[in-house]
Amino acid sequence: MSRHPAPGSAEAWEPALELLVHGVGGATPQGMLGDPRTVRVAGDDTAGLYRRTVDADAELHPGDDRDAPVPEAYTWCNLTSGNGSRAMWLLLMPFMVANLAHWMRPPTARGGLNRTYDVLVRLIALTLTLLLVAAVCEVSMDLVGWQCAGSPSCVRGKYWLGFAAAHRGGWWSEPGRRLALAALVPGALTGLLWWLSHRTWYAYESQRPATDNRPGAGGPALALPGFWYGRRLVARLRSAHTAAGALTVATALLVPALRRDHGALGATGWALGGLIAVLAAAAVTETCRAGRSETEPDDATDHRTARLLLCGGPAVLAAVAVHACWHRPGWVSAGRLPADATFTALTLVQGALIAALAVTAALMHHEAGDPSPRIPSQSAEPAAAAPHFGGHAGQAVLHGLGGPAVALLACALGGVLTGGVSQRIADWLDRGATPGQDGGPLWGPPALLTWQASIIPILLVVLVGVIAGAAWRLWRERLAVGEEMAGLYPGEARQPARTRQIAGAISRAGLTDSVASLVALVCGVSFLLGAGAVVGAWTGGAGPGEAAEGAPGPLPDVARAAQSLGSWLVGAGVVALLALGRRAYRDASARRTIGILWDVGTFWPRAAHPFAPPCYAERAVPDLTWRMATWTARTGGRIILSGHSQGSVLAAAAVWQLDPATRRRVALLTYGCPLERLYGRWFPAYFGPPQLCALHRELSAWRNLWRRTDPIGGPVRVGEGTVVDRGPLKDPVAYGRTPRHPLPEPVLGHSGFPCEPVFAAERAALLRRLPAAESPAPPGPTPPGLPVQGSSGRSSG
Repeated sequence: MSRHPAPGSAEAWEPALELLVHGVGGATPQGMLGDPRTVRVAGDDTAGLYRRTVDADAELHPGDDRDAPVPEAYTWCNLTSGNGSRAMWLLLMPFMVANLAHWMRPPTARGGLNRTYDVLVRLIALTLTLLLVAAVCEVSMDLVGWQCAGSPSCVRGKYWLGFAAAHRGGWWSEPGRRLALAALVPGALTGLLWWLSHRTWYAYESQRPATDNRPGAGGPALALPGFWYGRRLVARLRSAHTAAGALTVATALLVPALRRDHGALGATGWALGGLIAVLAAAAVTETCRAGRSETEPDDATDHRTARLLLCGGPAVLAAVAVHACWHRPGWVSAGRLPADATFTALTLVQGALIAALAVTAALMHHEAGDPSPRIPSQSAEPAAAAPHFGGHAGQAVLHGLGGPAVALLACALGGVLTGGVSQRIADWLDRGATPGQDGGPLWGPPALLTWQASIIPILLVVLVGVIAGAAWRLWRERLAVGEEMAGLYPGEARQPARTRQIAGAISRAGLTDSVASLVALVCGVSFLLGAGAVVGAWTGGAGPGEAAEGAPGPLPDVARAAQSLGSWLVGAGVVALLALGRRAYRDASARRTIGILWDVGTFWPRAAHPFAPPCYAERAVPDLTWRMATWTARTGGRIILSGHSQGSVLAAAAVWQLDPATRRRVALLTYGCPLERLYGRWFPAYFGPPQLCALHRELSAWRNLWRRTDPIGGPVRVGEGTVVDRGPLKDPVAYGRTPRHPLPEPVLGHSGFPCEPVFAAERAALLRRLPAAESPAPPGPTPPGLPVQGSSGRSSG
């Protein structure tokens, strides 16, 4: 509590709360509160509010001698981490990256451009679903069910496939029946994706907003009451993508039979083909029409078209499976299934959509103009000198083309994984021979997939070059920063090892601002290699090895080596990805390493791809908003909302959701904060300078602490003459041993902000700037959500 009256005093009782929100990598309540004895006062095992045991019923004891707010920790780490099975989400990374592209739009007031951008991103996301399902069809139906089961030499030794071998003459030996059986794999995958999306929405994203907060015209989008509640959109997109996946499997199953059928059987097949075309057009139309309704929580029931697609897609697939199982005398499997045109068409469609998205984003960026507003000074404090991280404040990355670049990366990642996995499984089935060559039993995957697998070694060479360039730049910057040590720590005797340690931390932290250049380079290389793969598939045969046959010198051997190496690298990469994911959910240090991209990617709602990993903010933001709104209403108290790293982003999002009266009773303390450095540049329509300036105006107080050694956080520059930042804080606090610091001080970087001497001072200053309660609540019964002593509140310490 901030003030406590003496007995009999008429002074109002003003409770105060410090609501702590941790960042990426998670934290324990004991560590956040600095006490091994904690009790959960609200929430569940997934996300909850914790207090020290001695503070569990602090509102009942206003006379206690306190000189600081009551600390309360909100832990949300179990929303993004858990058991090792969640590592499987990493295999859906292209979906998550495509969903990010939706939120990277440049800010613009033109509704037509916004709608066009939305539609293009949703269509790109749909092509990724088609690519995944088509790749699984290629592996299970073409390579296994059609080619391998139809070749006696390939089936030899594979007891799990012997019952369907063509030369054994069993019921499953007919090509159509083998394909129908193999279609169970992509069909089951489609059903699994639907189930995961449906289940995780109820587990993560079904929390209603706290208030009907309606900002004025032109207000921040994150303040809209329906921003964190998009039930109907996810349901509509889920139905469309599920239907598209089922129809892809049905097409892969129907086309080989149509090439064989005549008469009534052929007429039935063409009728099924027409039904597939109608439903496919409906799925594309539903994807284009589906849009977010953020002005209010979208509780409407599913659209009739969505329900039709959800039932119609699997029903047509079942009918096609029955049709494929019909007896066709004399039908034998030879060559490969006609899938080359499918993958080539998907690649060309993705390229056209990304080009259109880039044009749209460029127009939006041009329309936005200068994103940096100038607002009157609201503080008499001098502005702290701060280096510009990655350009001017509010400057969007890649001149507004961040969204198209990320969408291109999603497609490139999907294409490389598709080609590499297909080639790896073909090599495994072909017993080490090169599929389609060396007299092997298999023809191998379509030519485009083989070419895509072959470019993986080239991508690795480019990445090695990029890493070498970054290391050289890091070395130069470390030397330059090392020359600043005399000014940062005057009067200290120089120690080369200590100087290298501090300068290295500062220069490594600056590498974060080079991510945009890295993305641009990788996108350019990916586009050129992807275009080369399409041209090679059209003109160069089944793969680089075949295209190089007859060439002079070692070129044929190099081409075959690239083809084989690419398939092995993807196989190893998938295993490594799963191993990394399992380790990240068990090891805190590994979780912090990959947590930046993962927590940024899953922070945003699933607006473009319904099969992306679930959005934890649709649970965390309502949790924080409900807590602040109900606590201030029942106690009349004041709140310091203290957010670290990603917790500062959640804190800002929660403050935007508060009504104005509650927001005036909340002060924001952020540290290690990426609001401007990362979110403001990559998501300018939602965290750009106008939005951060509006947030600062609507809050009673906001303070941000930052260090130069922090690779994630940075300053929050909200306008000329306006002070939010305190920093850069000296890190480490002492260069060498001193009487006050007799032991070497560590370089803290992104952690340890509450240990800073200025932390408590800034927290106290924020509390003093909050307005006094207009109608303070007297001590009384325990507010709802707080356990009384001896209640069922469970201790976690």
